[in-house]
Amino acid sequence: MPSLKEIKGRIASVNSTRKITSAMKMVASSKLHHAQVAIQNMLPYETMLEHILKSFLAAEAEPQTIFDVERPVKRVALVVFSSNSSLCGGFNANVIKMMTRRVDEYRQQLGEGSVEIYPVGRKVAEKARKLGYDVKGNYADIVDHPNVQKCIDIAMELGTKFADGEIDRVELLYHHFKSAGSQILTNKQFLPIDLRAELGRDHERDLTSNVATLKAQEYLRKNRRKREVKEGETAPINDNFIVEPDMNTVLTQLIPKLAHLMLYTALLDSVASEHAARMVAMQTATDNADELLRELNLQYNKGRQQAITSELLDIVGGSVNN
Repeated sequence: MPSLKEIKGRIASVNSTRKITSAMKMVASSKLHHAQVAIQNMLPYETMLEHILKSFLAAEAEPQTIFDVERPVKRVALVVFSSNSSLCGGFNANVIKMMTRRVDEYRQQLGEGSVEIYPVGRKVAEKARKLGYDVKGNYADIVDHPNVQKCIDIAMELGTKFADGEIDRVELLYHHFKSAGSQILTNKQFLPIDLRAELGRDHERDLTSNVATLKAQEYLRKNRRKREVKEGETAPINDNFIVEPDMNTVLTQLIPKLAHLMLYTALLDSVASEHAARMVAMQTATDNADELLRELNLQYNKGRQQAITSELLDIVGGSVNN
Protein backbone atom coordinates (compact mmCIF):
# COMPACT_ATOMS: atom_id res chain seq x y z
CA MET A 1 0.00 0.00 0.00
CA PRO A 2 1.41 3.45 -0.90
CA SER A 3 2.34 5.83 1.89
CA LEU A 4 0.30 8.88 2.81
CA LYS A 5 2.97 11.12 1.30
CA GLU A 6 2.75 9.29 -2.04
CA ILE A 7 -1.04 9.48 -2.07
CA LYS A 8 -0.91 13.21 -1.24
CA GLY A 9 1.52 13.73 -4.11
CA ARG A 10 -0.80 11.90 -6.52
CA ILE A 11 -3.73 14.03 -5.36
CA ALA A 12 -1.76 17.22 -6.06
CA SER A 13 -0.72 15.88 -9.49
CA VAL A 14 -4.30 14.93 -10.46
CA ASN A 15 -5.54 18.31 -9.23
CA SER A 16 -3.05 20.08 -11.50
CA THR A 17 -4.08 17.93 -14.47
CA ARG A 18 -7.75 18.60 -13.75
CA LYS A 19 -7.17 22.36 -13.82
CA ILE A 20 -5.52 22.04 -17.25
CA THR A 21 -8.26 19.86 -18.74
CA SER A 22 -10.99 22.09 -17.33
CA ALA A 23 -9.33 25.20 -18.80
CA MET A 24 -8.85 23.48 -22.17
CA LYS A 25 -12.51 22.46 -22.17
CA MET A 26 -13.59 26.09 -21.66
CA VAL A 27 -11.20 27.32 -24.38
CA ALA A 28 -12.50 24.68 -26.81
CA SER A 29 -16.08 25.64 -25.97
CA SER A 30 -15.35 29.29 -26.74
CA LYS A 31 -13.61 28.43 -30.02
CA LEU A 32 -16.49 26.12 -30.93
CA HIS A 33 -18.92 29.01 -30.52
CA HIS A 34 -16.92 31.14 -32.97
CA ALA A 35 -16.70 28.23 -35.44
CA GLN A 36 -20.47 27.72 -35.23
CA VAL A 37 -21.04 31.41 -35.95
CA ALA A 38 -18.71 31.21 -38.98
CA ILE A 39 -20.62 28.24 -40.42
CA GLN A 40 -23.98 29.80 -39.65
CA ASN A 41 -23.03 32.98 -41.50
CA MET A 42 -21.74 31.22 -44.62
CA LEU A 43 -23.59 27.91 -44.86
CA PRO A 44 -27.01 29.01 -46.24
CA TYR A 45 -25.39 30.71 -49.24
CA GLU A 46 -23.10 27.77 -50.03
CA THR A 47 -25.89 25.21 -49.59
CA MET A 48 -28.31 27.04 -51.86
CA LEU A 49 -25.65 27.74 -54.51
CA GLU A 50 -24.65 24.06 -54.56
CA HIS A 51 -28.29 22.96 -54.77
CA ILE A 52 -29.11 25.38 -57.59
CA LEU A 53 -26.03 24.55 -59.66
CA LYS A 54 -26.35 20.78 -59.26
CA SER A 55 -30.08 20.89 -59.95
CA PHE A 56 -29.39 22.99 -63.05
CA LEU A 57 -26.70 20.62 -64.34
CA ALA A 58 -28.83 17.57 -63.57
CA ALA A 59 -31.81 19.07 -65.44
CA GLU A 60 -29.80 19.40 -68.65
CA ALA A 61 -29.92 16.45 -71.04
CA GLU A 62 -26.23 16.69 -71.98
CA PRO A 63 -23.15 17.48 -69.86
CA GLN A 64 -22.35 21.18 -70.00
CA THR A 65 -18.72 21.24 -68.80
CA ILE A 66 -15.81 18.87 -68.31
CA PHE A 67 -16.30 19.23 -64.55
CA ASP A 68 -19.55 17.22 -64.48
CA VAL A 69 -18.42 14.39 -66.78
CA GLU A 70 -17.39 11.04 -65.31
CA ARG A 71 -14.29 9.64 -66.99
CA PRO A 72 -11.99 6.66 -66.44
CA VAL A 73 -10.02 7.17 -63.23
CA LYS A 74 -6.23 6.83 -63.50
CA ARG A 75 -5.05 9.26 -60.81
CA VAL A 76 -6.81 10.56 -57.69
CA ALA A 77 -6.24 13.51 -55.36
CA LEU A 78 -7.38 13.34 -51.73
CA VAL A 79 -7.84 16.58 -49.77
CA VAL A 80 -7.66 15.48 -46.13
CA PHE A 81 -8.59 17.78 -43.24
CA SER A 82 -7.19 17.28 -39.72
CA SER A 83 -6.05 19.44 -36.80
CA ASN A 84 -2.65 20.95 -36.02
CA SER A 85 -2.67 19.79 -32.39
CA SER A 86 -3.75 16.75 -30.42
CA LEU A 87 -5.87 16.15 -27.29
CA CYS A 88 -9.10 15.93 -29.29
CA GLY A 89 -10.02 12.27 -28.84
CA GLY A 90 -10.13 10.16 -31.97
CA PHE A 91 -10.60 13.13 -34.31
CA ASN A 92 -7.24 12.82 -36.11
CA ALA A 93 -6.98 9.04 -35.83
CA ASN A 94 -10.34 8.54 -37.56
CA VAL A 95 -9.61 10.76 -40.56
CA ILE A 96 -6.10 9.28 -40.94
CA LYS A 97 -7.60 5.79 -40.86
CA MET A 98 -10.04 6.75 -43.61
CA MET A 99 -7.20 8.27 -45.66
CA THR A 100 -5.07 5.11 -45.44
CA ARG A 101 -8.05 2.96 -46.34
CA ARG A 102 -8.88 5.04 -49.43
CA VAL A 103 -5.22 5.09 -50.53
CA ASP A 104 -5.00 1.29 -50.18
CA GLU A 105 -8.21 0.85 -52.19
CA TYR A 106 -7.00 3.08 -55.03
CA ARG A 107 -3.55 1.47 -55.05
CA GLN A 108 -5.17 -1.95 -55.45
CA GLN A 109 -7.34 -0.68 -58.31
CA LEU A 110 -4.96 1.70 -60.08
CA GLY A 111 -1.48 0.71 -58.91
CA GLU A 112 1.31 2.50 -57.05
CA GLY A 113 1.70 6.26 -57.53
CA SER A 114 -1.97 6.74 -58.40
CA VAL A 115 -2.87 8.87 -55.34
CA GLU A 116 -1.67 12.27 -54.22
CA ILE A 117 -2.50 13.85 -50.87
CA TYR A 118 -3.34 17.50 -50.16
CA PRO A 119 -3.05 17.67 -46.34
CA VAL A 120 -4.93 20.47 -44.55
CA GLY A 121 -3.59 20.10 -41.02
CA ARG A 122 -0.22 19.25 -39.49
CA LYS A 123 -1.25 15.85 -38.07
CA VAL A 124 -2.35 14.36 -41.38
CA ALA A 125 0.65 15.89 -43.20
CA GLU A 126 3.10 14.27 -40.79
CA LYS A 127 1.37 10.89 -41.02
CA ALA A 128 1.15 11.00 -44.83
CA ARG A 129 4.87 11.79 -45.16
CA LYS A 130 5.72 9.06 -42.64
CA LEU A 131 3.75 6.52 -44.71
CA GLY A 132 5.55 7.62 -47.89
CA TYR A 133 2.53 9.10 -49.68
CA ASP A 134 2.81 11.67 -52.47
CA VAL A 135 2.15 14.83 -50.44
CA LYS A 136 1.39 18.08 -52.27
CA GLY A 137 1.82 21.40 -50.48
CA ASN A 138 1.50 22.39 -46.85
CA TYR A 139 -1.74 24.02 -45.75
CA ALA A 140 -1.48 23.69 -41.96
CA ASP A 141 -1.75 27.46 -41.42
CA ILE A 142 -5.35 27.72 -42.64
CA VAL A 143 -6.58 25.34 -39.92
CA ASP A 144 -5.86 27.84 -37.14
CA HIS A 145 -6.89 30.79 -39.31
CA PRO A 146 -9.45 29.76 -41.99
CA ASN A 147 -8.78 31.77 -45.13
CA VAL A 148 -11.04 31.99 -48.18
CA GLN A 149 -8.19 33.02 -50.48
CA LYS A 150 -6.16 29.93 -49.62
CA CYS A 151 -9.23 27.77 -50.38
CA ILE A 152 -9.56 29.56 -53.74
CA ASP A 153 -5.89 28.80 -54.50
CA ILE A 154 -6.33 25.10 -53.67
CA ALA A 155 -9.54 24.90 -55.70
CA MET A 156 -7.86 26.58 -58.70
CA GLU A 157 -4.88 24.21 -58.53
CA LEU A 158 -7.13 21.14 -58.34
CA GLY A 159 -9.41 22.46 -61.08
CA THR A 160 -6.47 23.15 -63.39
CA LYS A 161 -5.04 19.68 -62.85
CA PHE A 162 -8.44 18.12 -63.45
CA ALA A 163 -9.00 20.12 -66.64
CA ASP A 164 -5.51 19.20 -67.93
CA GLY A 165 -6.12 15.51 -67.24
CA GLU A 166 -3.40 15.20 -64.58
CA ILE A 167 -5.98 13.92 -62.08
CA ASP A 168 -9.34 12.30 -62.80
CA ARG A 169 -11.04 12.52 -59.41
CA VAL A 170 -10.78 14.68 -56.30
CA GLU A 171 -12.24 13.65 -52.94
CA LEU A 172 -12.59 15.54 -49.66
CA LEU A 173 -12.04 13.63 -46.39
CA TYR A 174 -13.20 15.55 -43.32
CA HIS A 175 -15.49 15.53 -40.30
CA HIS A 176 -18.96 16.87 -41.03
CA PHE A 177 -20.09 18.99 -38.06
CA LYS A 178 -23.70 18.07 -37.37
CA SER A 179 -23.88 19.18 -33.74
CA ALA A 180 -21.62 19.60 -30.73
CA GLY A 181 -22.11 15.95 -29.85
CA SER A 182 -22.06 14.49 -33.36
CA GLN A 183 -19.27 14.77 -35.94
CA ILE A 184 -19.66 12.48 -38.97
CA LEU A 185 -16.60 11.29 -40.89
CA THR A 186 -17.33 12.22 -44.51
CA ASN A 187 -15.90 11.24 -47.87
CA LYS A 188 -17.25 13.71 -50.45
CA GLN A 189 -16.52 13.80 -54.16
CA PHE A 190 -15.22 17.22 -55.16
CA LEU A 191 -14.44 16.69 -58.86
CA PRO A 192 -16.11 15.76 -61.11
CA ILE A 193 -19.24 17.38 -59.70
CA ASP A 194 -21.37 14.63 -58.17
CA LEU A 195 -24.96 15.26 -59.26
CA ARG A 196 -26.38 12.05 -57.78
CA ALA A 197 -25.37 12.84 -54.20
CA GLU A 198 -27.44 16.04 -54.06
CA LEU A 199 -30.69 14.19 -53.36
CA GLY A 200 -29.27 12.25 -50.43
CA ARG A 201 -27.24 15.01 -48.89
CA ASP A 202 -27.69 15.61 -45.16
CA HIS A 203 -28.63 19.25 -44.61
CA GLU A 204 -29.72 18.81 -41.00
CA ARG A 205 -27.45 20.59 -38.54
CA ASP A 206 -27.64 22.08 -35.10
CA LEU A 207 -25.36 25.11 -35.20
CA THR A 208 -26.79 26.90 -32.17
CA SER A 209 -26.16 24.43 -29.35
CA ASN A 210 -22.91 23.24 -27.76
CA VAL A 211 -24.68 20.55 -25.73
CA ALA A 212 -22.96 17.21 -26.17
CA THR A 213 -25.10 14.87 -24.04
CA LEU A 214 -27.14 12.13 -25.68
CA LYS A 215 -30.35 13.04 -23.87
CA ALA A 216 -30.16 16.67 -24.99
CA GLN A 217 -29.48 15.66 -28.61
CA GLU A 218 -32.40 13.22 -28.58
CA TYR A 219 -34.66 15.96 -27.20
CA LEU A 220 -33.58 18.35 -29.96
CA ARG A 221 -34.19 15.70 -32.65
CA LYS A 222 -37.70 15.00 -31.36
CA ASN A 223 -38.53 18.70 -31.36
CA ARG A 224 -37.26 19.08 -34.93
CA ARG A 225 -39.52 16.27 -36.09
CA LYS A 226 -42.52 18.06 -34.61
CA ARG A 227 -41.86 21.20 -36.63
CA GLU A 228 -43.56 20.63 -39.96
CA VAL A 229 -43.64 23.09 -42.81
CA LYS A 230 -47.16 23.96 -43.88
CA GLU A 231 -48.20 22.72 -47.30
CA GLY A 232 -47.63 25.35 -49.97
CA GLU A 233 -45.54 27.58 -47.69
CA THR A 234 -42.44 27.20 -49.86
CA ALA A 235 -42.25 26.07 -53.46
CA PRO A 236 -39.43 23.85 -54.76
CA ILE A 237 -36.95 25.16 -57.28
CA ASN A 238 -38.28 24.83 -60.81
CA ASP A 239 -36.24 22.59 -63.10
CA ASN A 240 -37.02 24.78 -66.14
CA PHE A 241 -34.10 27.19 -65.88
CA ILE A 242 -33.77 30.33 -67.98
CA VAL A 243 -30.08 31.09 -68.53
CA GLU A 244 -29.06 34.74 -68.91
CA PRO A 245 -26.85 36.00 -70.53
CA ASP A 246 -25.65 32.58 -71.80
CA MET A 247 -24.69 29.11 -70.58
CA ASN A 248 -20.91 29.51 -70.73
CA THR A 249 -20.89 32.82 -68.85
CA VAL A 250 -23.06 31.48 -66.03
CA LEU A 251 -21.11 28.25 -65.60
CA THR A 252 -17.75 30.04 -65.84
CA GLN A 253 -18.78 32.14 -62.84
CA LEU A 254 -20.68 29.58 -60.77
CA ILE A 255 -18.46 26.48 -60.96
CA PRO A 256 -15.25 28.13 -59.56
CA LYS A 257 -17.32 29.86 -56.87
CA LEU A 258 -18.95 26.56 -55.88
CA ALA A 259 -15.56 24.81 -55.85
CA HIS A 260 -13.89 27.17 -53.39
CA LEU A 261 -17.02 27.41 -51.24
CA MET A 262 -17.15 23.60 -50.97
CA LEU A 263 -13.54 23.60 -49.79
CA TYR A 264 -14.18 26.46 -47.36
CA THR A 265 -17.25 24.69 -45.96
CA ALA A 266 -15.26 21.48 -45.47
CA LEU A 267 -12.55 23.49 -43.68
CA LEU A 268 -15.06 25.16 -41.34
CA ASP A 269 -16.73 21.78 -40.79
CA SER A 270 -13.40 20.26 -39.79
CA VAL A 271 -12.44 23.17 -37.52
CA ALA A 272 -15.80 23.10 -35.70
CA SER A 273 -15.61 19.31 -35.37
CA GLU A 274 -12.09 19.58 -33.92
CA HIS A 275 -13.19 22.03 -31.22
CA ALA A 276 -16.28 19.94 -30.44
CA ALA A 277 -14.20 16.75 -30.18
CA ARG A 278 -11.65 18.50 -27.95
CA MET A 279 -14.40 19.93 -25.75
CA VAL A 280 -15.93 16.46 -25.25
CA ALA A 281 -12.50 14.86 -24.69
CA MET A 282 -11.49 17.45 -22.10
CA GLN A 283 -14.86 17.17 -20.36
CA THR A 284 -14.38 13.40 -20.17
CA ALA A 285 -10.83 13.87 -18.85
CA THR A 286 -12.09 16.31 -16.20
CA ASP A 287 -14.80 13.86 -15.11
CA ASN A 288 -12.23 11.06 -14.91
CA ALA A 289 -9.97 13.30 -12.83
CA ASP A 290 -12.85 14.04 -10.45
CA GLU A 291 -13.53 10.32 -10.05
CA LEU A 292 -9.84 9.59 -9.46
CA LEU A 293 -9.66 12.39 -6.87
CA ARG A 294 -12.61 10.91 -4.99
CA GLU A 295 -10.88 7.50 -4.89
CA LEU A 296 -7.54 9.00 -3.84
CA ASN A 297 -9.12 11.12 -1.11
CA LEU A 298 -10.96 8.06 0.20
CA GLN A 299 -7.74 6.05 0.15
CA TYR A 300 -5.87 8.90 1.87
CA ASN A 301 -8.50 9.22 4.61
CA LYS A 302 -8.49 5.46 5.20
CA GLY A 303 -4.70 5.45 5.45
CA ARG A 304 -4.72 8.44 7.79
CA GLN A 305 -7.34 6.84 10.04
CA GLN A 306 -5.36 3.61 10.06
CA ALA A 307 -2.20 5.49 11.04
CA ILE A 308 -4.04 7.32 13.84
CA THR A 309 -5.51 4.06 15.10
CA SER A 310 -2.07 2.43 15.11
CA GLU A 311 -0.62 5.38 17.08
CA LEU A 312 -3.46 5.22 19.62
CA LEU A 313 -2.94 1.49 20.06
CA ASP A 314 0.78 2.08 20.64
CA ILE A 315 0.02 4.75 23.23
CA VAL A 316 -2.56 2.58 25.00
CA GLY A 317 -0.26 -0.44 24.92
CA GLY A 318 2.62 1.59 26.35
CA SER A 319 0.51 3.00 29.20
CA VAL A 320 -0.74 -0.50 30.11
CA ASN A 321 2.81 -1.88 30.23
CA ASN A 322 3.86 0.98 32.51
